[in-house]
Amino acid sequence: MNILDKIIQRKKEEISVSKSKASIQELKDSEFFERENFSLKQSIKSKSGIIAEFKRQSPSKGIINGKVLPSEVVSSYEKLGASGVSILTDKDFFGGCFEDVLNVRNHINIPILRKDFMIDEYQFYEAKSIGADMILLIAACLSPIQVQEFTALSHELGLEVLLEIHTEEELKHFNSDIDFVGINNRNLKDFKVDLQHSVRLKNQLPKDVLSIAESGIYKIEDFNYLKEKGFDGFLMGEYFMKNENPAKAFEEFISNLV
Repeated sequence: MNILDKIIQRKKEEISVSKSKASIQELKDSEFFERENFSLKQSIKSKSGIIAEFKRQSPSKGIINGKVLPSEVVSSYEKLGASGVSILTDKDFFGGCFEDVLNVRNHINIPILRKDFMIDEYQFYEAKSIGADMILLIAACLSPIQVQEFTALSHELGLEVLLEIHTEEELKHFNSDIDFVGINNRNLKDFKVDLQHSVRLKNQLPKDVLSIAESGIYKIEDFNYLKEKGFDGFLMGEYFMKNENPAKAFEEFISNLV
């Protein structure tokens, strides 16, 4: 059993517990459910294009930064020009929680991506109820039909959809209703980074599809290379979070962009 299989197995257990604690109707009655969402499609064109991530830890890296608070970090990300923020809500493997989204929702005016392993309809109502504007669908743990159904549900709830792919085979998960396609520069099996592989996958997508480069962007040259190759956005977390002051790292990166 690989790490993704372990995460999905655990996620099914979590969802079962969550369903026993709050019904979908109760989620619909939450404070944020009726709010008008922010759109990454709009903000990605007028700002840096960077979706700056708040991530405490990962299965491959262990603890990245367990000291900073999301309220401090993401507010700075917004002030410094981030197009959106990504917040991990998986607890066991990434050290995240719903409170990380809830605690910042009223303090920023850019889209929040709830980054988690979305495998059940219930999670989309959860995402809406905690104030997320966007969700992640990971092709590696979903079928093309599930991607289509979850995309329809997301749009019904006013949530934008980022579909993450890693391989040529996963291109089959794409459908024209998807808002963004994220191409992960890191291989999930061996964690190696290959920017060329990402460019090859991007070139097989329809030209009008908004594309996001994910993971493995560690220097300005990587960012500029991917931008030159036509990527519209850049999901970056570890590069900033590994610093004692992620906001300062973000500011320094932004100041060096061409």
